[in-house]
Amino acid sequence: MKQIRVRFAPSPTGYLHIGGLRTALYDYLFARSTGGKFILRIEDTDRNRLVEDAAEKLISALQRMGIDIDEGPGIGGDYGPYVQSERLEIYRHEAQRLLDSGYAYHCFCSAERLNQMREQQQQRGEFVKYDRHCLSLSEDEVKEKLARGEQHVIRLKMPDERVFAFTDLIRGDLEMDASQSDDQVIIKSDGFPTYHLAAVVDDHFMEISHVIRGEEWLSSTPKHIWLNECLGWHSPIWVHLPLILNQDRSKLSKRMNDVSVDSYLEKGYFKEAILNFIALLGWHSADDQEIYSLEELCKYFSLERVNKAGAVFDLTKLDWMNGVYMRSLTLEDVLKRALPYFVAQGFSLEVNATSLKMIEIARERCTLLPELVDYCKIFLSRAALTAEMKAALATEESRKVLAYFLKLFDTPEEDFVNLILTDLPKAAMQELGIKGKLFYTPLRLALIRQEHGPDLPSIWEILGKDESVSRIREALELQV
Repeated sequence: MKQIRVRFAPSPTGYLHIGGLRTALYDYLFARSTGGKFILRIEDTDRNRLVEDAAEKLISALQRMGIDIDEGPGIGGDYGPYVQSERLEIYRHEAQRLLDSGYAYHCFCSAERLNQMREQQQQRGEFVKYDRHCLSLSEDEVKEKLARGEQHVIRLKMPDERVFAFTDLIRGDLEMDASQSDDQVIIKSDGFPTYHLAAVVDDHFMEISHVIRGEEWLSSTPKHIWLNECLGWHSPIWVHLPLILNQDRSKLSKRMNDVSVDSYLEKGYFKEAILNFIALLGWHSADDQEIYSLEELCKYFSLERVNKAGAVFDLTKLDWMNGVYMRSLTLEDVLKRALPYFVAQGFSLEVNATSLKMIEIARERCTLLPELVDYCKIFLSRAALTAEMKAALATEESRKVLAYFLKLFDTPEEDFVNLILTDLPKAAMQELGIKGKLFYTPLRLALIRQEHGPDLPSIWEILGKDESVSRIREALELQV
């Protein structure tokens, strides 16, 4: 069998979409699991929808996610160029072959005529497609119109009666009637090819073995099979992925969910969690495993285990999965990824024992990276005390507890470090005769400005002796 070669072929019209990431990921996993090649191709023939720098951002997003490209723009390969606008002569040559063999024809119909034609077909309840008005033009009429420079397109002539039978790796054997296929435009009036021609031509010359794409392209498959036949080529193996759905089982859309991969990264989701979550939107291994590293996905992935049914985008599950990675990655790794979020809120941290201790405590209570910053603020800054907090700190029991610890902490720094590791709270409660909430609440209010939080030794260890003493003293000096 020839080498597996798959391609991810996005249009540079915006950000990398969640659906696009899944296609790229499945391409990548299939290539890695079979020893094949993963190719990136930029399909930029729709010139009206191009977004500046979109191609670069798409490539950057894939790189940020850890999806390595074997061939593509900026990487090279034996089948380039990998940007369609740099391959126009190839498409024109193949379009001319189709014209010469009678499988394609020039169409000079105006937009106004086409709109009127569609409206009339809709009114009659007919399938809307081109009525082949220009197919009846003689060769001389076509030459005359071309000589006059009349605006035109080139259309593919679909067979009148043909049932296209083909096999999809996910959906099995399928049949589609040619009567439901239009005479598709393959070269637009601006000279650029449409997706249909360009994709088929590129897949052939780049020796793509499997076309993995979304379910929405299933209805176009007869056109692509026909194009391959007309050009004398074999079709690749077809693989149409299930839709990604909202919770209400409608198609995932911008209106319902945030669908930009960059947005999820910026919100503080781990790339490992995103990839893990996206991989399970349509695929699952034979067991009940939920958490996979990218290396494990490459090992276990197979197209045969991709489902036909649509996959629901469950944000709650993504959050849960991100929490798992939050607690399983090394403390240093989590801290380094969180540092930009600390900086964005005005906190400059170093990777040291104190910062790592903060992250160790915070990550047990957080799901996203920015939440680490919000939690760690109890150590990094002093929130204002509310009137209710001041009243609680002013009670006789609270002042006894605070005064006891202020005196206790009047020890050399090295003794303080040893002190916080002992069973200090228990001994203090016995000596003061104050227990439970009356004991812990004033200390936590003074130290972290909230009633609940980490254990006291951890708070003292992170704040250090000087800051702990300063905060307790401030609470004792309150005027209520």
